[in-house]
Amino acid sequence: MVRALQEKAETPQSGGLTERPFGIKDKLGYLFGDFGNDFFFTLAAAFLMVFYTDIFHINPAHVGILFAVARLWDAFADVTWGRFIDTRKATAQGKFRPWILRMSLPLVIMGILMFVKIPGMSHGFYLAYAYVTYILWGTLYSTVNIPYGSMASVITGDPVERTSLSSWRTLGGQLAGLIINVVGPIILFINNKPDATRFIIAALIFGGLAIACYMACYKLSVERIVMDETNKEKVNFGQTMKGLTKNKPLMVFLVAALAFMIVFMLIGTVNVYLFKDYFANAKALSMVGLLQAVAVFVAMPLIQPLVKKFGKKEVASGGLLIATLVYAVLYFLPNLTATQFIGILTVAMFGYGIFNLVVWAFVTDVIDYHEYLTGLREDGTVYSIYSMARKIGQAVAGGIGGAAIAAVGYHAGTEAQSVETLQGIHTLATLVPALTLGAVFLIIVFLYPLNKKRTVQLSADLAKKRKSMK
Repeated sequence: MVRALQEKAETPQSGGLTERPFGIKDKLGYLFGDFGNDFFFTLAAAFLMVFYTDIFHINPAHVGILFAVARLWDAFADVTWGRFIDTRKATAQGKFRPWILRMSLPLVIMGILMFVKIPGMSHGFYLAYAYVTYILWGTLYSTVNIPYGSMASVITGDPVERTSLSSWRTLGGQLAGLIINVVGPIILFINNKPDATRFIIAALIFGGLAIACYMACYKLSVERIVMDETNKEKVNFGQTMKGLTKNKPLMVFLVAALAFMIVFMLIGTVNVYLFKDYFANAKALSMVGLLQAVAVFVAMPLIQPLVKKFGKKEVASGGLLIATLVYAVLYFLPNLTATQFIGILTVAMFGYGIFNLVVWAFVTDVIDYHEYLTGLREDGTVYSIYSMARKIGQAVAGGIGGAAIAAVGYHAGTEAQSVETLQGIHTLATLVPALTLGAVFLIIVFLYPLNKKRTVQLSADLAKKRKSMK
């Protein structure tokens, strides 16, 4: 069994010097990790479907099937990779950081290949090419993202510092999203239509930026918490799963995270068609991306004091309630201009931006709760289970998104969509998010047990338990 969790006295890179305390370098390093991740993740989430439908000319329903198949595959790849990492011993550079260094280049290369169009090929070739490159990219994404996400729980053990890591991670993702969503439509579309050459240029640019970010993450982050594995017993996966099923905070959070990811991905997919077709203004997506980032920038300095005063659960649920109400208002206002719609939408983005700023700190809490229940410190496995839920959410969203766009009668290549199709797109972009975010709000409020008081108590109980096991 694990005997204890201990702070390292020396950093492996320092050659015997005292390790620097947690600080701004760690926050920046963790920011750069998701900055790198989200260059291709956001590009794929926002524009890959329109690339497939309007450049490869793949039926949107078939794209939805591809997204569903790929994300389900990724879900199990996440757990497999998380389990693999938990069975490895920490190296001189740490347990998780080396994998970011090793796997980032293959990941970026495959991300670029996703957006390559070979002219003159058959429909079957493009469909097969999409399957191979997209699934391989998703698998390689797991090899970088699982160690990156798991690393937060070993950078620091302090709950408030972990909340700050969660906020800085979200800020990194938002910075990538700001670049992709603001610059992306300007680069990718010519005369309101996606251009194949522009897509590959964008992929090359964003790929180079992603590599730079991954290297910064590796250089600036420090893993401070390591296992004393002297007498560590081999634990089989069945024992781990038994412990996970008893972890009520994890189980509830997985349901909430899955539902949130479904609606978050659906919003990204449908918004392209909403502004391209309903508002006939694809360039307006740039303003949406800009204001989404601004909403997060405004919320970020508020998160740590709010969490310190009220707690993670309380702050996150408040943000979800704001987003739910705003999307409901947008549904009942179908005749807004694009500018008016975006103005109101910004308030909703502020709301779910608050949830996103806190969500990664939830993960470190459920990892701690797993250790408290079982005595096992399995950061990679627990994080991969959470990532699996996100991937399943992405799979469902991809399938629903493609099927829903097809179901409302969207036809790629036509000059204008029918009135019924446009109304359907508006409903997908407003009412569906309102209902789903409302459900996530209720789950967090009434079912998730780790409120502020219980989280503080968990931290104290776990510290006491670790001390007694030394």
